Amino acid sequence: MDPHYPETDQLLARAGRGDASARGRLLEYHRGRLRGLVALRLDPRLAARVDPSDLVQDTLAEAHRRLDDYLRDQPLPFYPWLRQIAWQRLIKIHQHHHARKRGVTREGPGLPELPAESAWALADRLRGSGTSPSRHAQREELRLGVRRALGQLGERDREVLVLRYLEQMPLAEIAAVLGISEGAVKARHARALLRLQASLGDNGEDGR
Repeated sequence: MDPHYPETDQLLARAGRGDASARGRLLEYHRGRLRGLVALRLDPRLAARVDPSDLVQDTLAEAHRRLDDYLRDQPLPFYPWLRQIAWQRLIKIHQHHHARKRGVTREGPGLPELPAESAWALADRLRGSGTSPSRHAQREELRLGVRRALGQLGERDREVLVLRYLEQMPLAEIAAVLGISEGAVKARHARALLRLQASLGDNGEDGR
């Protein structure tokens, strides 16, 4: 059972028995998470051309069409499967824009660059909140340092931090998304934090 979204398992069981209302509720149950994913990952420069709400709705519509296959095989936990559909749409949107404008860089195959606002949000999460308001300059310096240190991490290690701290996914879901074991997720997470601390020097403790 998913401890973060316990109703998912109940709805999956009912949907598997042919309950049409459960199918609809199952998809709607995770609409908010998909909205969060799109808000974090969609390049703001695409806002004039891409409506995030439409992208979420298209994802749910495709998931509805493919739900019978999922219920039969269940190759992934439900949300990572649903997120995979949205992720593929995000990739295509960024690739198309990149081909036309040459302005959206990519971190690697299939992985759109994290928008600047989301990167700053991750830096804020990792630097901690223990610094007093009177030390604003120090806080901003640390924030910049975390942002630079994130840029020095490997793609996979950085992605573990994004999934954990911005998308707030549990270890099991991160493992399913990345196609690795939960133990490997823990190892990458620990390694990424250690490298951040090393990059930040004595200030690294604020980024735990």
